[in-house]
Amino acid sequence: MNGKDILLIANPGAKAGDSDLSKAVEFMRGRGFVVHREFIDDPRQITELIERFAGEVDGVVLGGGDGTFNRAAAALLKCGKPLGILPMGTANDLARTLGIPLDLVSAAGIIAEGHTRRIDLGCVNDDVWFFNVAHIGLGTLVTRRLSADKKRQWGKLSYLRTLLEAWRSARPFGVELNCDGHREHFRSIEVAVGNGRSYGGGMTIASEAQMDDQVLHLFSLDPQSVFRLAALFPALFTGNYGEKTKVRFRRGRTISVRTVKPLKVVADGEERTKTPARFTIRQNALSVFVPAESKDQERKDAAN
Repeated sequence: MNGKDILLIANPGAKAGDSDLSKAVEFMRGRGFVVHREFIDDPRQITELIERFAGEVDGVVLGGGDGTFNRAAAALLKCGKPLGILPMGTANDLARTLGIPLDLVSAAGIIAEGHTRRIDLGCVNDDVWFFNVAHIGLGTLVTRRLSADKKRQWGKLSYLRTLLEAWRSARPFGVELNCDGHREHFRSIEVAVGNGRSYGGGMTIASEAQMDDQVLHLFSLDPQSVFRLAALFPALFTGNYGEKTKVRFRRGRTISVRTVKPLKVVADGEERTKTPARFTIRQNALSVFVPAESKDQERKDAAN
C-alpha cells in the first residue's frame, strides 16, 4: 500500500468491545495512518461506504464477523483496495484461516506491517460471493437457530451446540453433483463448498485447503445418526477424516449442485440464494493484509 489513508468500517454489534476497537485505531494512528472511522447499523451500508471512499483511501479495514466481510466482498472487488481484517465476530474464520491474531491491536499491527497476499473468492450463482464456505442443508439450519444470545453466551462453542440441536430436525436430500464435468448422485444431510480452511468457529472443510489454492473444496455428510456425528467431532476440527465412508470430498473449479426441491444456500453465515447452485472461484481476487510468515509461505508456494 503506497499511502496510509484507510477507511475503517466497524459493526458495533460484533462481539469485540468498542474499547478494544478504539485501542486498535489509536495504534494505527500512532503508526502514521489517517483513519476514516465509520460505524454501521445495517450491513447494506458497507457497499455504499466503500464506494464513497474508494477514490480517497489506500485501503479498507473491516471490523466485524465473517458476515460483515461477506457483505463487503462485491464492493471490495470493485474498488481494488487491499483489505485489512479486525476480527470482531464470534467465529472469525477468515482471520483464523489467514493466521491473523484475534486480539484487535495485534491485528492492527498486521495491517501496519503492510504485508499483503492475494486470495481467491468463491461465488454462487454468479453474484453471491463468499470468503470461507457456502452451505446447503444442515448448515442453513444452524444459521437460522444460531442467535446472538447463544453466540454471546457460548462463544465459538455455540456452533457445535447449535449443530447438535439442528441435527434433530435436519432432513436428508438428494444431490445431483457436477464437479468439473464429473457427475454423480447421492443423498446428503449437509453439503459445504469451501474456499478457505475454517468455518463454524474453527471446524475444517479440508486440512489442505488454502485461500489461494485456486480450487473449491466440497464436503458432504451422508445421512447418519447423531452418535456417528458426535464421533466425527475431532475430525471436524482437523479436516483429517481418514477412510470414513460417511464423508465425501471433491475438489474443483466449477461445482454445480441440484436438488429436487430448491434449498437455501448460506454463504459465510448469510442466507443469500437457493439451489440449483453453481459454485465458481475467482482466482487472486483480493489483496489482504497478512502476517509476514503468511506472505513468505505464498512465495514458497509460487516457487514450487
